[in-house]
Amino acid sequence: MRPRSKPPPRPALPAVELHAGAYADSAGSRQATELERLHAGAKLAASFGLVVHAGHGLHYHNVQPVAAIREIVELNIGHSIISRAVFDGLTVAVREMKALMVAARE
Repeated sequence: MRPRSKPPPRPALPAVELHAGAYADSAGSRQATELERLHAGAKLAASFGLVVHAGHGLHYHNVQPVAAIREIVELNIGHSIISRAVFDGLTVAVREMKALMVAARE
């Protein structure tokens, strides 16, 4: 699918969620390529005035590069947090994920 070169006439919704699954499921140069695709998509969507979210497959070991993309304002990572909370508790799981995301933006 080719990205649009101009904004849609009127967005039906104020936000878009980018699917990070290809990034999350890859490694090495392929992962770097997928990260660049996410970044380009986020920039394009934000330039159209859309609020940008991302999710699918993000976890404690791969979230920081995506969290560093300034145009992305929300990450949907509930599955990873809840899975971790089973062993460490919800407070610890949320605190550690938040710390990773905040560090990525510094």
